[in-house]
Amino acid sequence: MQIGSFLQATILISAIITTLLILLQQRGASLGAGFGSSGELYTTRRGLEKSLFITTIVFAVIFVVSILALLIIPTE
Repeated sequence: MQIGSFLQATILISAIITTLLILLQQRGASLGAGFGSSGELYTTRRGLEKSLFITTIVFAVIFVVSILALLIIPTE
């Protein structure tokens, strides 16, 4: 397997996983936020929500680094 095809596979897999992880995250927007009154409190992420957030960041970084590596490394 050549490096170009490996990077392309990495980009595809990390893009799919990043998309799924973003869709799994919950957003605390209530119905009142749509009308301009957002009475939300700041809460910290804990447990599974924090792990999901960190995993999303890791896969997003893998995605960006793979794209940059594909642009920099010459492929034939």
